[in-house]
Amino acid sequence: MVSPAIALAFLPLLLTLIIRYRYFFVLFYRAVLVRIWNDCATGLSREERAFQYVLTQATPGDPDSILDTFDLWCSKVEFISNIGPKKGKILDRLLMEQSPLTVLELGSHCGYSTVRIARALPLGARLYSVEMDQGNAAIVEKVVRLAGFDDDTVELIVNPSDEVIPRLRSDYGLERLDFVFMDHWKKCYLPDLQLLEGSGLLGKGSMVVADNVLFPGAPKFLRYIRKCGLYEWKIHRATLEYSRGVRDGMAELVFQGIK
Repeated sequence: MVSPAIALAFLPLLLTLIIRYRYFFVLFYRAVLVRIWNDCATGLSREERAFQYVLTQATPGDPDSILDTFDLWCSKVEFISNIGPKKGKILDRLLMEQSPLTVLELGSHCGYSTVRIARALPLGARLYSVEMDQGNAAIVEKVVRLAGFDDDTVELIVNPSDEVIPRLRSDYGLERLDFVFMDHWKKCYLPDLQLLEGSGLLGKGSMVVADNVLFPGAPKFLRYIRKCGLYEWKIHRATLEYSRGVRDGMAELVFQGIK
């Protein structure tokens, strides 16, 4: 049995750790413990609960209202790892600057970033959004239609990204991707980027934006873009969506062509 004196000796260290990592403890509580409790209590997935809230609170046909309602849910009710409003404004700006006609999204999740991208596209542009989870994809479909976008603007592809990318040219008739947004499994960032390079769909000036490269992090992806010489790149530093004190960032890559 540990003596009171030893326990007291470790108390300052324990308090220091709690203070230093308090934001991560809060994130764990909101992202994991609250989710498990609500999953058991409601019998619905977190994404289904978010959609039910959006369906009852947002204005149909208004993408801004859809996004604002998602943001309210994720910040006040349950944490969901969308890009969020702060990093979302960076994405908005890049889309406005690039004005892309053909966009690929890897990781639709619950449709937040899908709507965010679709509302920023110029007339005649098209977004191909890839989601491997069928349950999430069903929610994405409803969210996108609720926001007022049809199949001509957003095409949802339900399959793993490593199966979709090699078939984009043959199955979907794509010749070039102007803009790619990555927000799926972080371990897939590097292999999927290399698949895109090998597909020939990235042309000079094509932009790739990858979220959460600092937290949870994509170290292999970052090492590759630093060393390969194929991209001009930068990191947009920010905090994790709907969180305080957890540092994160988005990578912006501009393809320079195969050397």
